[in-house]
Amino acid sequence: MKVGPYGVGDGAPLLCILGPCVVESEELTLRIAAGIAEICTKLDIPWVFKASFDKANRSSKGSFRGIGMMEGLEILGKVRQRVGVPVTTDVHLPDQARVVAQVVDLLQVPAFLCRQTDLLEACAETGKPVNVKKGQFMAPEDMAGAVGKLRPGLAMLTERGACFGYHNLVVDFRAFPTMRALGVPVCFDATHSVQQPGGPTTGGDRRFVPPLARAAVAVGIDALFMEVHPTPETSPSDGPNMLPLDQLEGLLRTLVAIRNVVG
Repeated sequence: MKVGPYGVGDGAPLLCILGPCVVESEELTLRIAAGIAEICTKLDIPWVFKASFDKANRSSKGSFRGIGMMEGLEILGKVRQRVGVPVTTDVHLPDQARVVAQVVDLLQVPAFLCRQTDLLEACAETGKPVNVKKGQFMAPEDMAGAVGKLRPGLAMLTERGACFGYHNLVVDFRAFPTMRALGVPVCFDATHSVQQPGGPTTGGDRRFVPPLARAAVAVGIDALFMEVHPTPETSPSDGPNMLPLDQLEGLLRTLVAIRNVVG
């Protein structure tokens, strides 16, 4: 499939989906996008900017959700125009799909919603490519159902860890060839895979982002998803598992080297 000007899968270069968990403000969002753009341009890496306007599945009612759809889409549109990069964001409801598709290049379906038929079909009807995150509760082969609800050539599946007891996730690297056998590109979400779900706020351990990302590229993926932030400890959402922006270039250099070896 294609996301903006970039091919995904079938021998195309590794596509990186990068950005903060949520749109916090216009100034910060544009600053993060510009910082990522500088790194990816230097390394000649195709990339898509990601940020959510709403985090609808927060653990606690009092947790920060986002700035709202219309303001968030306005800021994402500015990123797309000023930075010159494709953008993506989550959709949670069927009636959001058409509105969001007018701004973004790639629609993203959150893991908890990967079986929601109305949502998937609404995303497919926009004609935009759709990235569906595999639910923490789903076997990789069972994602065939999600693929069947989307348009051929416009679907990608993302592995983001599976529930392993309580408050922990584990990555089964067999998921990548299994899901690719469904006829779609596969992506690895390296930062959500180190989450520690549960409690009033979701925890995480970003120390494991680099080794998991290296392993996924070595196994074989078409795209890599990572949330990055200049100061993750100040982020109102997913701070513990986001990669500090100043560590991004070094990690991407390593991943590109691995990709060049494994092909």
